[in-house]
Amino acid sequence: MSDKLEVDFYQEPNGNEPVKKWLKSLDKNTRLIIGEDLKRVQHRWPLGMPLVRSLSHGLWELRSTLPNRISRIIFIMHGNKIVLLHGFIKKTEETPKQDKELATYRAKNVREAGYGKK
Repeated sequence: MSDKLEVDFYQEPNGNEPVKKWLKSLDKNTRLIIGEDLKRVQHRWPLGMPLVRSLSHGLWELRSTLPNRISRIIFIMHGNKIVLLHGFIKKTEETPKQDKELATYRAKNVREAGYGKK
């Protein structure tokens, strides 16, 4: 796919965008690294390891390597959009169960009728 995909932030019913909030809490250099990785996904989808890994049930994981740590953003493809569901700094080998469960819950909300900001 050669067209640039649109990126959308998951939005809770109250209007909160948790991934956007999480990104804003990170330092500028970290945001820059994650942003560059996300841009590669936007322009070169579909991608695989080491940058993107399939988790299950249509969930994908953006794998960013940062100085002294790693970050993950779990997302889904919804139409021609990348919907960012959950972001975190990874501290264990496996993606923690609660992070996957939260992303799965949010993905279900995105896929259900009525989701969307516009």
